[in-house]
Amino acid sequence: MSTRQFWRGIEQFNTRKFYSCHDTLEALWIDAVEPDRQFYQGILQIAVGCYHLENHNWHGAVLLLAEGIKRLSSYQPDYQDIDVSSLVIESKKLLHYLQQTNSEKIEVEAKQFENISENYTRLFPYILEVNY
Repeated sequence: MSTRQFWRGIEQFNTRKFYSCHDTLEALWIDAVEPDRQFYQGILQIAVGCYHLENHNWHGAVLLLAEGIKRLSSYQPDYQDIDVSSLVIESKKLLHYLQQTNSEKIEVEAKQFENISENYTRLFPYILEVNY
């Protein structure tokens, strides 16, 4: 695993550059072996789910968030210095929010996410590093 590449992908995720995160982590995922392979795939799926949300694709967002959550659940509480439990909890909150939202109103809902300031409660998941 390229530690530098991994952390670049995490930074891209946290700055909502979800497509770039996908590209960065996919390069690691392709050559990874278990258990890292499933871990990368789970983060990738959550990133792609968020990307779908930004592009007003409700179905894609819900599907990929659910798959990513399922894949990462066995890596809790932490893995590779990532607070997986926090990522899963935040992703579940977003998934539940979307499941309560009418899929036809996804464009209006997605626009609410676009203008969130740092001081406002984050609605997109955020990946935290574990501090030992």
